Amino acid sequence: MGTQLLREQLNINVDAATVNSALSQLIGDGKGGIDLAGLASRMLENQDLGAMLGSWLGDGANQSISAEKIESVFGQEQIGQFADKLGVGTHDAAKGLSDVLPQLMDQASSGGSLLDQFGGAGGLLGAASSFFGQK
Repeated sequence: MGTQLLREQLNINVDAATVNSALSQLIGDGKGGIDLAGLASRMLENQDLGAMLGSWLGDGANQSISAEKIESVFGQEQIGQFADKLGVGTHDAAKGLSDVLPQLMDQASSGGSLLDQFGGAGGLLGAASSFFGQK
């Protein structure tokens, strides 16, 4: 799903294997798959993204994320490598990810599977609170 969404969003004519490889390098699990739970953890490390992540994992509307925030989550070097693999500019790659990642997280958490990895909504809020230094 992410491959097709990115190809459409970035309007690129790159084969699915290349897009999958680029995504796997950026948010991979080390086994060729995509690690959305790892992405969620990275977002929780950034103090102002916990509520946004919660909106992606919950049943309501997804909050948007800017290309600049995507670059802060992954770092410009990683976004640059991702962009190079796809043959697009760094900002275009970050913008494409900002449009696609909320949808991917939303779909992955539909029915609770991804949210369950955090112990449900309460676990997610607890994890977010620990990153914010609250109890």
